[in-house]
Amino acid sequence: MSTSSTARTSSARTAATSSSGRGAGAWVLITGATAGIGRTTALHLARAGYRVIATGRKVHELEALATEARAAGADLDTLSLDVTSASSIAAAASAVDTLTGGAGLDVLVNNAGFGLIGPLVEVDDAGLRRQYDTNVFGLMAVTRAFLPTMMARRRGRVINVSSVGGRMTFPFMGAYNSTKYAVESLSDALRFELRPFGVDVVLIEPGVIRTNFTDTAMGGLDASTSSAYAASLRKADQLRARMEATAVGPEHVARAITRAIRARRPSARYIAPRRTALVLAAKAVTPTRVWDWSMRQFSFLAGKHVHAALAPTPTPARLDQPNPTGA
Repeated sequence: MSTSSTARTSSARTAATSSSGRGAGAWVLITGATAGIGRTTALHLARAGYRVIATGRKVHELEALATEARAAGADLDTLSLDVTSASSIAAAASAVDTLTGGAGLDVLVNNAGFGLIGPLVEVDDAGLRRQYDTNVFGLMAVTRAFLPTMMARRRGRVINVSSVGGRMTFPFMGAYNSTKYAVESLSDALRFELRPFGVDVVLIEPGVIRTNFTDTAMGGLDASTSSAYAASLRKADQLRARMEATAVGPEHVARAITRAIRARRPSARYIAPRRTALVLAAKAVTPTRVWDWSMRQFSFLAGKHVHAALAPTPTPARLDQPNPTGA
């Protein structure tokens, strides 16, 4: 694993953290910090005085992030970390032990992930496994690497970035949604199991956020012009572009993460932006048959956009898989 760090002085690195582990000066590691929500959160927390360790696979993006932080009058450390690699995780854990003088993390923000979007019948096994390796198994592997110190100290906080898509499923997002459902369930179990050790587990549930996430995810569908769903996918992509044009920026999620860190007794879930809660409320009171109809309309899975004569091939062609965003 290659590492890079900013020019923070040794005295600053070893300064005492807040006794609560929640205030400015606390050590916060963020996975997937090279783009989108992770990058914005790293800058936001660094400016607020937290000792941020920003991680990701792309060293040049981490270097650019450190430069941007310095230009904003803040500072942070960076580490190369691939959440799907056991050796990379072990090396990062060792580096964190050195950076923190053996004190360990106060807060872990599991943000690394990517979205594989497309009809499930056309998603191959390799793509689905890669989706789970990053979004689920990677998250758990990183969490297990840093929990022992938190549990021994009986203080710490694990913040898992899920999605509103972990509580409701959308057409063409089944692979991605299923990983977020898993993150929701795993986080609930961890919250029960870690509370006796003083470790809080929090879920962040973003709605539609203006980042490069969807562009990267949809990139795997460009070659699917022969798909039985081609017309629906084109229309859905156009709708997605219009929705993102009016979406809020990732700073809304960064602020939610900051609230989750600072809270003496954090909520189990933080929705960002808060207006997204209205969608979940609507789903809760809508009969399944009506909701299904609305989802088909929303995703152009009704009428002229779908042709029954165009059946998927028995062995779906492999979609080009995008690289995990920020993983």
